[in-house]
Amino acid sequence: MENYNAIELMICVAARLLENGATVGVGTGAPCAAAMLAQKLYAPELVVIFEGGGVAPLLPSMPISVGDSRTTWKALQATSMCEVMDACQRGMVDYTFLGGAQIDAYGNLNSTVAGDYRRPKVRFPGSGGANDFASFCWRTMVITQHDRRRFVTTLDFLTTPGYLTGPGAREAAGLPAGGGPYKVITDLAVMGYHQQSKRMQVESLHPGVTFEKVQENTGFEILCVPEIRETQRPQEAELQVLREQVDPYRYLIGR
Repeated sequence: MENYNAIELMICVAARLLENGATVGVGTGAPCAAAMLAQKLYAPELVVIFEGGGVAPLLPSMPISVGDSRTTWKALQATSMCEVMDACQRGMVDYTFLGGAQIDAYGNLNSTVAGDYRRPKVRFPGSGGANDFASFCWRTMVITQHDRRRFVTTLDFLTTPGYLTGPGAREAAGLPAGGGPYKVITDLAVMGYHQQSKRMQVESLHPGVTFEKVQENTGFEILCVPEIRETQRPQEAELQVLREQVDPYRYLIGR
């Protein structure tokens, strides 16, 4: 029996992808936990940037919003959303973490509505800063649950651009060359994107998960790398820091 749960695995995987000295735009929840874990274990000089204006804080505990005072604790700057978005537009932010109600094969995201825009079944919070982050940060990562309602062939609404319709589409729309979706981390697998087609592909399967299970839970045909590896399990040191320092009250990992 494993000594970790799915959300702990996803946070640990995400933390390992953030190298020392990189800049990452985050919100609250799992992305913030991943950034905190990375900062404490692997990347002490990781520059964490919050949409609300906190730049490079040394987070004492998990903030509950992007405007929480903890997002500026011992920070280099307590600035504004305008300054943060300007930094993205100038190409100064390496990574961002985003989420959404739907994602398609090209990494496009919907966080606006389910159903018809004018008569939606559900109305979600919308973009916030997600469109800006995905448009101008160099690499976009997504942490989400894996099921067919989320991984869809066609979005009900395009909130946030991924690779749009495929190779060259981002650039044709006026977005900087070299940016775009990077990784999708779910409770089943880790996905990246095929270099030529820009379609999502499975890179690693979590322990006990098969490719067939991933495909069953994906609404479009998903690709895979020639040799799919097994995702590395959370290490004891990672779990200890995550449980005792990052999220001791189990706001996330206790679910």
